[in-house]
Amino acid sequence: MKYALLLYGDESRWAAATEAEIKEVSAAHGRFTDMLTARGAYLGGEELDLSTTAVTVRTGGGRTLHTDGPYAETAEHLGGFYLVEARDLDEAIEFATACPEEIVEIRPVVEYQG
Repeated sequence: MKYALLLYGDESRWAAATEAEIKEVSAAHGRFTDMLTARGAYLGGEELDLSTTAVTVRTGGGRTLHTDGPYAETAEHLGGFYLVEARDLDEAIEFATACPEEIVEIRPVVEYQG
């Protein structure tokens, strides 16, 4: 089954990170990706730009409204994701626990047949 591992964090910490800290985190993600690949679980993933670059589109009642920035006003923002293949939720939790981020939301991917 496919799962999305959604990575959340305080992006003000990321924006203020030193070059050495960025290299350290990037290396940790490289090791995590290598582990997923070795287990045959890695399907993809990407880092997302800061939430200040987001545009939110709302539609309804025949109208479309777009606003700059993320939908939610929160301290933690979606910063990236991994798409993994796991045999079950327990294995997806194992992967999320091994991820070098502090907050990982696991969401099953709906796969349509047809």
